[in-house]
Amino acid sequence: MTGPLDFESLVSLHYVSLYRFALSLTRKESDACDLTQQTFYVWASKGHQLEDVSKVKSWLFTTLYREFLQMQRRQTRFVHEELDEAGGELPLVDSTAVARLEARDVVQLLSHLEANFQAPVALF
Repeated sequence: MTGPLDFESLVSLHYVSLYRFALSLTRKESDACDLTQQTFYVWASKGHQLEDVSKVKSWLFTTLYREFLQMQRRQTRFVHEELDEAGGELPLVDSTAVARLEARDVVQLLSHLEANFQAPVALF
């Protein structure tokens, strides 16, 4: 491939092969779609740095593989558990204690949490 690359033709040329590669890595259609989309997102933001346009295909496949490895590391580090399966690990809370909590007590308790947990707990 020579000359300037426009995004639409790049997607038309390489989407199917990138998706198949992603599907072979993930074995899940939704994850393969996400990886393929993320690869083109990375291209849209960093592709202009590629000096030799003849290497665009290998750049895309390498980027997809790196995104896959990053996804795997994230899944290993932050394991997803269903709430029903983790029910035995959750603390028991007396329902009458919840009813007795006043709003100002909740705000005071919230201030004792680490800063990165305050917003999610407050939204909950």
